[in-house]
Amino acid sequence: MTLENDINQHVFRNEYQKSVLNLIYTFNWMNEKLNSHFEPFDITQQQFNILRILRGAGQSLSTLQIRQRMLDKGSDTSRIVDRLIKKSLVKKSVSREDRRLVDVQLTEKGKKEAGLIIRKHRLIEMFLAEKMGFGWEDVHDIAEQMEHVQSVELFAKMDELLGFPKVDPHGSPIPDKNGKVAWIDYNRLSDCKTGDNVKLAAVINTSTEFLKFLNSREMKLGLKLKIKSIETFDHSMIVSYGNRPAQALSDTVCKRLMVEKLK
Repeated sequence: MTLENDINQHVFRNEYQKSVLNLIYTFNWMNEKLNSHFEPFDITQQQFNILRILRGAGQSLSTLQIRQRMLDKGSDTSRIVDRLIKKSLVKKSVSREDRRLVDVQLTEKGKKEAGLIIRKHRLIEMFLAEKMGFGWEDVHDIAEQMEHVQSVELFAKMDELLGFPKVDPHGSPIPDKNGKVAWIDYNRLSDCKTGDNVKLAAVINTSTEFLKFLNSREMKLGLKLKIKSIETFDHSMIVSYGNRPAQALSDTVCKRLMVEKLK
């Protein structure tokens, strides 16, 4: 699949024009995919973004605080919040800190809705990895193509076949059937010390490129590592694991790896 064939244009004025058109086409393609993903839940991308922000914050936020965290900075936050209120997904209350301000918080229905959207995606990812043999670098895009299925029974059966997993292939927690999440308190590898023995439990960045990088180093969830040394200048680490020679990991990589400390 190429840009030329997708937009039926084979001649461009220059590479700059082609690059711009490619960006516009990719943005519209992603927009369409995301809209179809949220359609079964009767919410828009912007509405889910607010649910995501409130869920991640774990507390009430003002509309200003929400606006500052929005992916789409041009969104009319107040209008989107009002629509979520009509759907009983969020509610407003007078701020305890400043009675001139209004805070927004998730309702129980909103918490469940946000959790169920995430649950569906992560269950599919786990099924693709555990039952169909796909690599953890491949499951995200395939899961997005399967999320439009609305059968509650299908996902309940998928959960059962997987043995009711608590985490997805990347170590992220899978919400239960009520949308509730059991958070696990891991440490960043970058926060560990020389001599620590740890087990790789999750990855923060799940981009295909990063996961392929981990594959090239034969690093996967459950891997036990020993921190041999830490470079003072750039905080890179030398770690040992398995039968491989000691490996150097940059600070960027270490910050993206969540680990469980071993005794």
